[in-house]
Amino acid sequence: MRKRSKTGFDRLRGVFAPFGLGCVVLVLVAQVALGAMATVGVVNINTANAAELQLLPGVGPARAQAILTARKSQGVFKRIEDLAAIKGVGDSMLEKMRPHIILKGRTTARQEERPPRLRPSGGG
Repeated sequence: MRKRSKTGFDRLRGVFAPFGLGCVVLVLVAQVALGAMATVGVVNINTANAAELQLLPGVGPARAQAILTARKSQGVFKRIEDLAAIKGVGDSMLEKMRPHIILKGRTTARQEERPPRLRPSGGG
């Protein structure tokens, strides 16, 4: 019989087990809440304001401000890869952001609730 690998929930459940069922329920609620929103649409990084830039994956207030500062000092972005010059934007983050970025056109991005992902049990 193959041993099932532990999921994140299994590990958390083990940590909170001594504290009772209430903590397990809290962890479950937090797990559903995390990542419950998804960005739909695109952001024009040459015209977006700070709030619109924060719709991009991995972009919070500080990184949005860094993008605005770079745009103000260097002018419009000619390539999406130009974002890599901004501190904290590496190849991995750039790849996550890429599907949501445009250089021309209207920003259409918005946050939309997404249903929780259900993981198949390991069975066995």
